[in-house]
Amino acid sequence: MMLRIKAIGWVLGALLLGSVTSLSVTADDDGDKHHKKDKGDGKQTSAAMPPAWKTECAECHLAYPAKLLPASGWREIMGNLGQHFGTDASLDAATIAEILPFLEQNAGSERKYAAAAGKSALRITETRWFVHEHYDELSPAVWKRVSSPANCAACHTTAEQGNYDEDFIKIPR
Repeated sequence: MMLRIKAIGWVLGALLLGSVTSLSVTADDDGDKHHKKDKGDGKQTSAAMPPAWKTECAECHLAYPAKLLPASGWREIMGNLGQHFGTDASLDAATIAEILPFLEQNAGSERKYAAAAGKSALRITETRWFVHEHYDELSPAVWKRVSSPANCAACHTTAEQGNYDEDFIKIPR
């Protein structure tokens, strides 16, 4: 009888250990829901970008993936390019007609990429997602080393390709 109880105990222990191990293998710090699928795996966004998006937007800064702002934010930005964060980035109607549909079709969700504290979602760095992923996790010293929160390439080594996966992050020391 005692031998049978010990055997059952071993079986139950093995099952418990197996279930705990399988849970730890599938879990991670934030669910990884957005890293490859949502934030840019380097395929979906880069391949779909119209040529005008790459040339016009990347002329002054990184051509940010469309999915990092909601469609409402992109519409507001594209509608006010004469005052684009202190620069006149005006485009002709044909170029806007090429870029805006791409931005709207590939935009992030209004809920996830809405601006924090009720602001309009015009800056990626002010979206709820960005604040959660960056300000909640990085020290002020890191921000000094990267110069600006908009300087994605300072930490995201494959940002130019639209890939923001955590596997390619190198925080400057």
